[in-house]
Amino acid sequence: MNNKKKKSKRILLICLTLSVATVGGILYGLADRYLIPHVEEVVAQPSTAAAISSSASGRQSAGTTKTAATNTSTNTESAESTASAANATFDDWSYKSDNVDISIKQVETGTGADKITYYVADVQLKDASNLRTAFADNSFGRNITEHTSEIASANNAILAINGDYYGFRNDGVVIRNGTLYRDEPARDGLALFGDGTMKSYNEEEVSAEDLLAQGVTNTFSFGPVLVKDGTAVQDFDNVKIDTNFGNRTIDEANPRTGIGIISPNHYVFVVVDGRQQNYSRGMTLNEFANLFEDLGATEAYNLDGGGSSTMYFMGRIVNSPGGKGQERGVSDIIYVGE
Repeated sequence: MNNKKKKSKRILLICLTLSVATVGGILYGLADRYLIPHVEEVVAQPSTAAAISSSASGRQSAGTTKTAATNTSTNTESAESTASAANATFDDWSYKSDNVDISIKQVETGTGADKITYYVADVQLKDASNLRTAFADNSFGRNITEHTSEIASANNAILAINGDYYGFRNDGVVIRNGTLYRDEPARDGLALFGDGTMKSYNEEEVSAEDLLAQGVTNTFSFGPVLVKDGTAVQDFDNVKIDTNFGNRTIDEANPRTGIGIISPNHYVFVVVDGRQQNYSRGMTLNEFANLFEDLGATEAYNLDGGGSSTMYFMGRIVNSPGGKGQERGVSDIIYVGE
């Protein structure tokens, strides 16, 4: 009888050990896939940003004006130094220099449970080189994240929005500042060109080599496409970006981030707050697409939304991300710099 009990205990112990090992392996696999940072390449900051920071250090331009309350944070000081170096005039909602003209407005529609609050940044650039991208921690890879404001400040951004959160996925075509980092075609992407234009494309139909040969400087892989040839897309039923753990359809009302183009070097950045009672419910994809069409966009593309949706301007967060004004870490940003 004792031998049978001992044998049963051994079997039970073996089963428990195997179960713990299996669960541990699964948990580690999930952590490795979604939490543990994997740096594939360290990326240097653009030399132009470094030059601005250096030339701006320790001086204020007589042409710089401020009409809003002063923010003494490091982010604001960095933004003001950038503006100073560019002889720019600015306040909390606008910025104007010889190279960059930005105007931001807050828009509120509806009331109560149907209220929507969103922010539109009208961006006009002298040259496409003023529209740039940056990675969290200046590194390309998986699960590398920083707040939009942190990435923006590190790159002396004037205006920034979150990008496509490429680090949450293993697929997509990722070209940033003229360098190809990932070539795994999967969906409709967005391409920004060196001549100040942008257009959507099918990643499985156009190669990364062709994109670079055509003068593409940056690509984004999220979607869906919102506006094509000046007309809002209407069919967003059951849209999914990927099949990652926790993914769900995104066609209902949610916080949103998107970018559109009106004409060469004339862009609109839009960030919609959401999931905040009596402040902003968010937008459906149809509403978001129609908004870009109403703004005059000839092309528009949906970027990572939800808790990621953030607009940064001159050292401050313009919107209310995450429902409580708390930023969520992201992989990358799109920004305007001098």
